Amino acid sequence: MSAVGSLIFCTYCGNLLDATSSSSQFKCGLCSATYHRADFANLKVVTTSAEDAFPSSLKLKRSVVKTSLKKDELDDGATIKEKCPKCGNEEMQYHTLQLRSADEGATVFYTCTSCGYRFRTNN
Repeated sequence: MSAVGSLIFCTYCGNLLDATSSSSQFKCGLCSATYHRADFANLKVVTTSAEDAFPSSLKLKRSVVKTSLKKDELDDGATIKEKCPKCGNEEMQYHTLQLRSADEGATVFYTCTSCGYRFRTNN
C-alpha cells in the first residue's frame, strides 16, 4: 500500500482504498489485497510549496500589457462606414487593442477621417 497525502492506494493494482470502514484492515475492492490499518494510524499530511512558487516580486512589477500608445505608434487602421459623433462624417478609421483581461472584449479606437476626432469603445 502507498499513500499520497491523505489518500491510500493499493500497491498491487493502484486502486484507491476505502478508509471509512472501521475494521482493523484495509481491503482493496479490486484485487482483495489487505493492509493493516495500524501501519497508517499516525500518518501525517504535510503540504509545502517551493519558495519560488508564488514570487511576490511579480505583484510589484508593472503589467507587461501595453495600455497606452503614442501618436506616432498609430497606423491608419481600417476604414469603415461609421458616423462621426462630432462632425457627422460617414467614414472613420478604427483599430483594436486588448487592454483588459483576455476573457473580456477588446477596446476599439475610432478616428474620424475628416475632422480627426477620436473616441473609444469597449466591446
